[in-house]
Amino acid sequence: MKMISLAGLMGLLLLTSAGFAQGLQMGVKGGANIFKVDGKSFSDEFKFGYNVGIFAELNFNKNWGIQPEILWSQTNFRTGDDFNNVYPGGVNDVKGKLNYLTVPLLLSYRPVGIFAFQVGPQFGILLNQDKNLVGNTREAFKKGDLSLLAGAQLNLAKFKAGARYVIGLFDINDVGDQDKWKNQGFQVYIGVRII
Repeated sequence: MKMISLAGLMGLLLLTSAGFAQGLQMGVKGGANIFKVDGKSFSDEFKFGYNVGIFAELNFNKNWGIQPEILWSQTNFRTGDDFNNVYPGGVNDVKGKLNYLTVPLLLSYRPVGIFAFQVGPQFGILLNQDKNLVGNTREAFKKGDLSLLAGAQLNLAKFKAGARYVIGLFDINDVGDQDKWKNQGFQVYIGVRII
């Protein structure tokens, strides 16, 4: 609950304070997640998911700015053949989904007007998860996640397109300490500025 309150407060403060500054732009975006849950008890294959949400851009000058976002983001995964060996009572070869509300807070550097490099943290709040992973309808994943994002974005008039690499910094395993689980993957997206 504290993680939800903190992420919500941070997102609200950034969007509110940015609203009074010059250079503010807002819009909607959506795209694909190519993610996996990284851990020895999971499959190494990346799975396709979705992301959709809103963003704000606050430019401090022609080169620097911040881009806070609020996104619904999906991670699909598959357990590996050894999941039951690592977690007795667990189920091998299960396909599942993790749906997050994520709040990326990105620093943007634009060496030229239409191109930006971005880096920053992403706070994630797990909204729902499959409960058949370890039996007894037990939830296997922690409710919060912190990731680091790095990528590039192309800005063309009202439109934008970009790609990012996302790596989880915290263990999201809520079952035991036999294995560390972290979100990992790539995002590609397109967006449209509305304001």
